[in-house]
Amino acid sequence: MATDMSQAIRQLHQDRGISEELILRTIEDTLIAAYKHRFGNAENAVVKFDDENLEVSIFAQKKIVEQDGVYDPVTEIDLDEARELNPDAEVGDEILVEIDPKQFDRIAVQSAKQKAHQTIRDIQKDSLYSEFKDKEGEIIIGYYQREHKGNIYVDLGKIEGILPKKYQSPRETYHVNDRIKALIAEVKKDSSGLHIVLSRTHTEFVRAIFELEIPEIYDKTVEIHKIVREPGFRTKLAVYSNREDVDPVGACVGLKGVRIQAVIKELEGEKIDILKYDPDPRRFIKNALSPAEVRDVIILDEGKHQALAVVNDSMLSLAIGKQGLNVRLANRLVDWNIDVKTETQFSEMDIAAESRRAVSQLFGDTDSYDNEISHISELPGVDARVAKTLLDNGIDFIEDFLALSKEELEAKGVTASEFDDLRKLIEEYVEIVEEDEEYEETQEEKTGTDESDESPEPEEYECPECGAKITVDMATCPSCGIGLSFEYEEEE
Repeated sequence: MATDMSQAIRQLHQDRGISEELILRTIEDTLIAAYKHRFGNAENAVVKFDDENLEVSIFAQKKIVEQDGVYDPVTEIDLDEARELNPDAEVGDEILVEIDPKQFDRIAVQSAKQKAHQTIRDIQKDSLYSEFKDKEGEIIIGYYQREHKGNIYVDLGKIEGILPKKYQSPRETYHVNDRIKALIAEVKKDSSGLHIVLSRTHTEFVRAIFELEIPEIYDKTVEIHKIVREPGFRTKLAVYSNREDVDPVGACVGLKGVRIQAVIKELEGEKIDILKYDPDPRRFIKNALSPAEVRDVIILDEGKHQALAVVNDSMLSLAIGKQGLNVRLANRLVDWNIDVKTETQFSEMDIAAESRRAVSQLFGDTDSYDNEISHISELPGVDARVAKTLLDNGIDFIEDFLALSKEELEAKGVTASEFDDLRKLIEEYVEIVEEDEEYEETQEEKTGTDESDESPEPEEYECPECGAKITVDMATCPSCGIGLSFEYEEEE
């Protein structure tokens, strides 16, 4: 069989992306399948291509036997017939006999054709799977083809992708031939074929868009710490810079907001909050609640990641957001449970704090509440301005405040009345342990005992002989050895 295959091979390679080597292997397998169907055995079938792969032939490899000694015409040929093909043929040699394709019946040809089509489909499926599997998490551009049950089918060139309804932004609408940019979310292969699942709602889609639009993110000068998103409504992005001279937020926003506007346009007007990541949870929580301005953040329970954010009355609705969206996204971004209160609401929480203190004392856990408070900002009812002034001056812990005098704190912006109020608040909620030596000596003089021990120390006297220190429980002086005797005079 001789046929010009160059055009067919080139067409398959261009249209379906199948390599020439795989196409030739498929042709070989197809011819061998037809041979087997016709002769019942393909062990002696040999397929050969010419040097330029323009022609192909199939041969039967047969053993030369004596004349009238042929028992199996499929695998044997007598000497006379062999010498017609090759005059130098000898008994026992093997010779290739070309098979005329006309010997293949219609059923054999049809069977071989079906096998070829199936093989090409399998090869194409494997090739496309490998190609697109490597592109998972990347952006791809396609065109709207059709819609079925809310799912959009997108023409990706070599294959059709699917944009499920659950991965479509609620504010977006599409029409036939519309250009669609989406994330390759999943590539899977099953008996029904290859499936390319696209998404426009994944947070990784936003990350990929930023990498396309912001060079500093692409080259890792600025990195994204975390992204949280409510598709179609709002996205919060925490970023940080690997270089001190690069502002991470400014790099993402761009001059006059050009860069961020390009991202917003791609997301069909979805609101985007870009904020700076901070390892300090208090500052990170403040940033996460943007665009609202937070006056103070109080850590309620560090182990359980519970915090309280205090805002001005005018900022409460902005901090919480429509249907709680802003604070909900902030919770997910910082991985803390944030409760937002106004300054008025916070000042009224003294009653609740006192109640918690009473409950702790009721169950015998008198120290648990006091020990939890170590920062000035954690004190119930603390003046927010005073707490901020102290923090700005590097005074965060209560013990730091107690170590300074009233005059030193006045120099830092804390008035005398504010000092007294804060001191009273600390005394009310925190157990203060005095360490002043003069105070301890006074206490000892009053009680005649050292409060650090469980039992009082015996009174000390001087030995009348040598002046060494002695106590009433001694019979002899430890220094000079003189015998001791103590007498007590009764008071009149």
